[in-house]
Amino acid sequence: MPINVTIDADELRALRAIREEHDALQSERDGLRSALRLVTAERDLAEERLRAYRRELFGAKSEARASDQPGLFNEAEVLGANATPAQEDTPETRIAAHTRKKRGHRKPLDPNLPREVVRHELPEAERFCNHDGHALVEIGVETSEQLDVIPEQLRVIQHQRVKYACPCCDLGIKVTPAPLRIIPRGLLTESALAWVASGKYQFGMPIYRQAVLLRRFGGDISSNTLAASMVRVGLATQPVINLMRDALLDADVIYCDETTFQVLKEDGRKPQTKSYLWSQMTGSGTPIRCFAYTAGRGAKLADKLFAGIRKGAVLMTDGYEPYNGIAQQYQLVHLGCWAHARRYLVKAEDNVPKAARSPDLLATRFIKLIGKLFAAEARSETWPAERRQRLRRRYSARVLDAIETLMLEQLPGVVPQSLLGKALTYLHGQWPKLIRYVENGNWPISNNPCENSIRPFVVARKSFLFADTVAGAHASANLYSLVESAKANGIDPYRYLTWLFQRLPLAKTADDYDALLPWKLPANLR
Repeated sequence: MPINVTIDADELRALRAIREEHDALQSERDGLRSALRLVTAERDLAEERLRAYRRELFGAKSEARASDQPGLFNEAEVLGANATPAQEDTPETRIAAHTRKKRGHRKPLDPNLPREVVRHELPEAERFCNHDGHALVEIGVETSEQLDVIPEQLRVIQHQRVKYACPCCDLGIKVTPAPLRIIPRGLLTESALAWVASGKYQFGMPIYRQAVLLRRFGGDISSNTLAASMVRVGLATQPVINLMRDALLDADVIYCDETTFQVLKEDGRKPQTKSYLWSQMTGSGTPIRCFAYTAGRGAKLADKLFAGIRKGAVLMTDGYEPYNGIAQQYQLVHLGCWAHARRYLVKAEDNVPKAARSPDLLATRFIKLIGKLFAAEARSETWPAERRQRLRRRYSARVLDAIETLMLEQLPGVVPQSLLGKALTYLHGQWPKLIRYVENGNWPISNNPCENSIRPFVVARKSFLFADTVAGAHASANLYSLVESAKANGIDPYRYLTWLFQRLPLAKTADDYDALLPWKLPANLR
């Protein structure tokens, strides 16, 4: 039989109060769990950032990994052996035997260097045989060589301009005109200017150190005089720089990168404000390196560097957003840099404690796959473009498919603010540009060559720290362009700058300036 239970109003109100209190406690507990998860995630991110800062300060800067070495790359050979297309399409590769240089042998000194012979002979009293007392006769010499350095020698070039006069009157006086100089009435000769310029822009020696060095040899020249001379000669080379930029913008492949460059005295800007030095270089044709200074990093400033670029050219950059607008505006083929994509993943892997690392670590898996892409490029570096294109189509495309699959699988499950989350977000955002290089065997996989071209400036910046004026920044950009372009063409920058500074005052027409481009230096002067 059913049991009837009667609950009065007071009991009902008590039960409702208990229910409401239970629901409130449940809600509070859920809130505390959510807060705990949030605090835990924030703690993990803070610890990750702390480890990243510590590694940035004290850790190794190299991004190299053992698995990235080209010697471990063998998938291309396996793929080539199993492929069955026409024979002319099958890439043929041969692995050279491993050799190791024998230690203990010094590199011989340059035979073209002048040599001074110093003979070392025994004293007369020791030139006899200890066995039978007979006099010793010379049968040969044992030769060893040392490299000697003669410090720089300073001299003064005294120009005497002969004056002529008429013996019959006082109106016929003539003076031999002064030769044209890159700096009118300048204190330094063209070769001395080239010595200072190569010291700073090739070897990274600040001007004040060069002034100290000159004093050791008797040249008491102030650092202000040297700095002002560099500004004047740097700005005087602008016509040659303009022609270099025109030639660069006409290339099929162009790299671009930028780095900070502080200028102290700039109208409307504080000395601490960041300015930038841009690096552009050719990826095909004549090696050209062009540097340019801008007061900022915005799209309008970057756009001026590409005015006149050839439609349809290939542009290789990192993921900086203004490059996308430039590529769209000038209808360029925009390539993404795999070195930058890999760099974010390396940071994520390095931030994991060594005890927790394993081959199954997600960042490590990505790095190994990207390493295969670079290994394929290293193996095919000397191949013709058509053969490299076949390798990319058959092998690299498969590796890219594996990277994309892994990326799409793991991207939803990572914390966006973590190092790994930032790496995968960057990879996903740049993906269409990153995979585009496989379409042509002449297109590069990374922006590393441009980073290498800008590295001398970055290293030297640690010494001279900043430019004093905007004119000095533009002059430095011009001289870096000349020095790095000369190096890229296998030319000694000092010889080229001496030759340029001597002939630049004589140039009048566009053809005259065109003949002064770095790669047009006569062969007998290189």
